[in-house]
Parts: sequence; C-alpha cells; structure tokens
Amino acid sequence: MLHQQNILILDFGSQYTQLIARRIRESRVYSEIHANDFSIDKIRALRPSGIILSGGPMSVYEDDSPKVNPEIFNLSIPVLGICYGLQLITTHFGGKVEPAKNREYGKANIELVGSDILLMGVSDGSIIWMSHGDYVTEMPAGFEVTAKTEDSPLCAVSDNKRKIFGVQFHPEVAHTQFGKRILDNFVFEICGCKADWTPQHFITEEIEEVRKTVGNKKVICALSGGVDSSVAAILIHKAIGKQIVCIHVDHGLMRKNESDTIIKMFNDNYDLNVIHVDASELFLTRLAGVIDPEKKRKIIGNSFIDVFEKEAEKFFDAEFLVQGTLYPDVIESVSVKGQSVTIKTHHNVGGLPERMNLKLIEPFRELFKDEVRAIGFELGLQEMFIKRHPFPGPGLAVRVLGEITKERLDILREADDIFISALHEFNLYDKIWQAFAVLLPVQTVGVMGDSRTYENVVALRAVTSTDGMTADWYRFDCEFLEDVSNKIIRCVRGVNRVVYDISSKPPATIEWE
Repeated sequence: MLHQQNILILDFGSQYTQLIARRIRESRVYSEIHANDFSIDKIRALRPSGIILSGGPMSVYEDDSPKVNPEIFNLSIPVLGICYGLQLITTHFGGKVEPAKNREYGKANIELVGSDILLMGVSDGSIIWMSHGDYVTEMPAGFEVTAKTEDSPLCAVSDNKRKIFGVQFHPEVAHTQFGKRILDNFVFEICGCKADWTPQHFITEEIEEVRKTVGNKKVICALSGGVDSSVAAILIHKAIGKQIVCIHVDHGLMRKNESDTIIKMFNDNYDLNVIHVDASELFLTRLAGVIDPEKKRKIIGNSFIDVFEKEAEKFFDAEFLVQGTLYPDVIESVSVKGQSVTIKTHHNVGGLPERMNLKLIEPFRELFKDEVRAIGFELGLQEMFIKRHPFPGPGLAVRVLGEITKERLDILREADDIFISALHEFNLYDKIWQAFAVLLPVQTVGVMGDSRTYENVVALRAVTSTDGMTADWYRFDCEFLEDVSNKIIRCVRGVNRVVYDISSKPPATIEWE
C-alpha cells in the first residue's frame, strides 16, 4: 500500500530498528522498515518524506559491513542517521570513524554546542542512550557539530542545507529523555509530515485497496477468533459484504470452550457467514509423537492450508484468503530485514502461500498489535473482545511442551482457565499484555493427603508490553499467586506443582516454544 506521507527506515541490523517505526507511528505518521539494500528505484516509487538509517552491530570500516547506497543522498529527501547510520553518513562524505577509546553503552549526558532544528527543545545535560564501540573523530565537510558527550566529541551533526543529520545515540529508546522530541523534529519540522496516520485513515485506504484487488470474487477468511483475524474479518466484510466467507477451524488446540464461544459471539453480534470446521482429529493425528516446536508449527500451518483449501473448493469463485498477519510476525520470521535473525517461524508467515490455490490478503501485515486494536475500536467491535490477550496461531500446541496428547491438552485447558478467570476476578486482566499457562514435559514428586504423587508441573506466564517486541514479567502479589496455585493443584487432576516465569523478552520470548 502506498501512503501519501511516510518515513522509510533502512535496517542495518540494530536491535532497536522496530522501535524507530513504533515511535514515529505513535506520532501518527506512517513508517515502514526495509532492508539496507532496498533499491533506489523502490525508494523512488515509495516516495518517502524522509529516510532514517538505523544502527547496526558492525563497524563501518569492516570489509563485509553493510553499506549505504550513495544515491540516497541525491534524492533531495531528508536523511537521519542513528548510531551506525551516522557513521555511514560520516564516511560517505569524507569524515572519519575510529574505534572508541572508551566505548559507550548505556546512559550518557548530552551537551549541546550549537543551535539545530533536530535538537530543538532538547534540554542541555539531559540523558541519552548510547550503544556503540566506534565513534566519529573527524567531521565531514559541510557538516557542523551540534552536540557532544564526555566520550563522544561529535555526538550529533547536521548539514541543514542538504537536510542530512546524524546522532550517535538512540533517540528511539525510552531511556533517551527527549528522544521522542528529536524524532518528531525530524518527521515534522524537517520532513514536513502531518499527523494524519489514524485508524480511520487506514480503514478508508484498506477498504479501497481490498475492493480494487478482490473485485466480485469470493474471499475466505481464516477466523481463529483472536483479535487480529476478527478485526480483519470485520474490516474485509465492511469492504465487500457477503463476498467474504469466514472459516473457523477448531484444531483441538483451543482454550477451554473457546470455539463454541467464538461462534456464538459472531452469530449473535455480526452479520458474517461463519463456517465451523471441527478438524481436531486431523491435527492431533498429525502431531502425534512430535516434540520439536518448529515441526509442530510447520505441521499446524500446513494442516491449516489443507483444511482451508478443502473448504474453499465448495466456493468455485473463491480466490483470496485473509490472514491476520502482523508486522512483528513478519519481522521475527523473515531474515531479510537488514541483518536480523530468524527467531521462530510463525504459522501464517513465510513459505506457506506457495502451496495454496488462494491469493493472500494480509491487511495488517504492516501494523503492530495496538494499531490493530485501535482499528477494531474504530470498527465498533466490543471492547472486552478487542482487549483480549494475544493467542498464538498454533494454539496450545506451543504451550504443551513435548508430546501433544488430548489428555495433556485437557490438563492445560483446565489450569489455564483457572489462571485467566482469576485475572478477571482480581481486575488484573487489562493490566497485562498476555497471560497463559504452560504444561511442562517434566513430572515431580508431591504429597497429596497421605500419598506421594508423581505428576505434572504447570508454569504461569504473564507479561506487560506495548507490541510484543519486548516484554517484562508482571509483578503479581504473592497472595494472588498462592491463590491461583492452590486452585490449580486442588482442581486439576494430574498437576502437583505450579511455578511462575519471571523472564523478560529479551532474552526469553513470550511463548515458551
């Protein structure tokens, strides 16, 4: 989709690249990330209002380090280099970058040494966040230094005439006190953008795009019942009405009573054609004996496609499949974004469409979760439904660690239901980004009554986050954890021990598999 105003971010492998896009979108300006070798022709076609060169883990003077295409600086488009991006600008224009004597990692204080539109409104001495082992030692011709730190004499530089700017620190991270102001200065004051990237703006654009793409053909929607697929279904229905057919597949990996609840909600509240397919036997048969999480995901993804293709054959004019793929799914699954590394395969991203007879429509492929929630509110979906925690496409298959059996799934369903019900009871659900139980592939000794037991361990997981890219574990009161643990052990036959996961992302992921 081509947006009238957009900021292009070229990724050179920084762990913070996604945060740049998030911060800019928070200011209601569209931004998107592309690999550092994104072609000049594609950049011209995108018509960005500004270009940001991200940070990166390498040194600009290493032979195999990623380079910037020099043509970028001839497009008359404002450019901002962050950390590695600054060093790329410096070396391109004849400046010098060297290994730092004192490498800077963490907080530093900025000292303003010149007036500059990029740093307008930034307080002298305020905190910035550094993460670099190299620094600029010689400024290129035409640039002036605008800020320094104790260890970086050229911490920020600018060429106002050519509208090229660079900072050695990371304005996108929350630790930089005036980081949001700096990015806003670039986006609004330098690039001239307007804050018009709103949910309604997206809905209007997407409806037009879908109508143009689909014409009078039928569309199949993979309706899992999660926030993403449900908002996608309502959005596409708004665009093409009765041409959309929603298929909900119960793969036997849903939470307690979830499929029945989903079907009832859509039948009672929305004028959608929803077909309920019970394919639990197929999925559980194919997953029998499989332990490796990547194999689980692939089996589930392929089985989804098999089921959808079979259902789609009943509609001779169906040509499209709608999926609720999100931007973080794409970023985590596909290693073409700069130097990023594949963390895990998502069931609805990468590879699967090749064996489908349906063309993909992914309206949220460029969006983060909170943006999809905002679109859901705009479309009039129920608040309690929009605020539901994320649920993985592979369902409980990635929460039953080890072998998947109906018996183990039922144990997890009961434990998870007790946990989530307690969150609602104590008014904690909306304070948490995602919460769930995990059944571990270990058994431990316990004592119940006068007997020794050797039964399962359940782990509880609850995190706070904005978009799922980073997350921190939620600090429950000990009394709450004690209450939930006691209920699970008392009520769920086969469990004699409950533990709580206090790992953040990174280094851990939110899901265990």
